[in-house]
Amino acid sequence: MSFAIEKIHHVAYRCKDAKETVEWYQKNLNMGFVLAFAEDYVPSTKAYDPYMHIFLDAGNGNVLAFFELPNQPEMGSDPNTPDWVQHLALKVKDEQALLSAKAQLEANGIDVVGVTNHGIFHSIYFFDPNGHRLELTYDDPTSEQKISLITEEMKVEMLEEWTRTKRAPTHTQFLHSDELAEVKEVAPVGE
Repeated sequence: MSFAIEKIHHVAYRCKDAKETVEWYQKNLNMGFVLAFAEDYVPSTKAYDPYMHIFLDAGNGNVLAFFELPNQPEMGSDPNTPDWVQHLALKVKDEQALLSAKAQLEANGIDVVGVTNHGIFHSIYFFDPNGHRLELTYDDPTSEQKISLITEEMKVEMLEEWTRTKRAPTHTQFLHSDELAEVKEVAPVGE
C-alpha cells in the first residue's frame, strides 16, 4: 500500500442538543470542550443543512465529535441492531479509575451495567443523553499473556469457521469463562 493510517483523527456522532452534550461529557466523563464550528452549508456536499459541530477531548489526542442538525428528522437508532452492539469504548487507567467512574456516573443518576469481565479487559456500560452507548474499560493485568494465546492462525481459523457456520467458534471462550459460567450452566447454547 502507498499509505498507512496514523491514528483516528476524530469520531463523529449525531446529538440532540450540542450544549447539553458538551455539559454532559464535561460533568460525567471530565472531557474538555476543545472546538466548535457551525455552518449553514455542508462543506463536503454543499447542501443547505445548518449544523453545530462540537469536539471533545477524549485524552491523548483522541477527539470525540458531535453534530446537532436542527433541520433533520429526529435522530434515532437502527431498530434491527441491539442497543449493546454499537458503542464507543473509552479506556481508563485501572480498576480504581473504573470503579470511581462507575460511582460518579451512578451518583449523577446514570444507569450503569457492569463491571463486566472480558478476560483481557473489564468494562462498564451506559448511555449518553443522545442514546449512544458508551463503555469505559481498563486492561486486565494478564491481558498480554491471554492475547498471546490467540495466534494468527487461530484468528483466521475462527473467522473462516464463523463465515461457514454463523456459530461462535470455541477457540477463545476462555476469555469470558468466568463472566459466563452461570448463564452457560442454566441455558446451554441455543436455548
